[in-house]
Amino acid sequence: MSSLYTFEKTTDDIRVLVTPVFMDEESRPEEHFYLWAYQVRIENRSLSPVKILDRRWKVIDARGATQNISGAGVFKDQPALKPGDAFEYTNTIPLVTTSGFMTGKYALEKTQGNFIDVDIPTFSLDSPYESHLLN
Repeated sequence: MSSLYTFEKTTDDIRVLVTPVFMDEESRPEEHFYLWAYQVRIENRSLSPVKILDRRWKVIDARGATQNISGAGVFKDQPALKPGDAFEYTNTIPLVTTSGFMTGKYALEKTQGNFIDVDIPTFSLDSPYESHLLN
């Protein structure tokens, strides 16, 4: 996957990197269907193991319409990361507009009974059909 931009945010020594890519071949502008893939990498830079319990995404299109997406873990998996480990996955998001934003949080268990919210960096979904970059 190739992109011009990677967005990153670190919360409590958990680093989240997101690389969005516009999927021109799968998009259908004449039908107002624009598709992006985004690759996420979660790195445990802390001294404690962590487990990804759930995710909460907010998707905002160019018109300001908001979609909230949440669920257990990542693709119904709750990966555990030892110190120094990383977990990567790729997903897609469609919009009816030529651009938008995504942001969110992961809920992690750091130690038994110790939970933290880790920020997902806000990133822009830019397409060549948009006259300017959003972010």
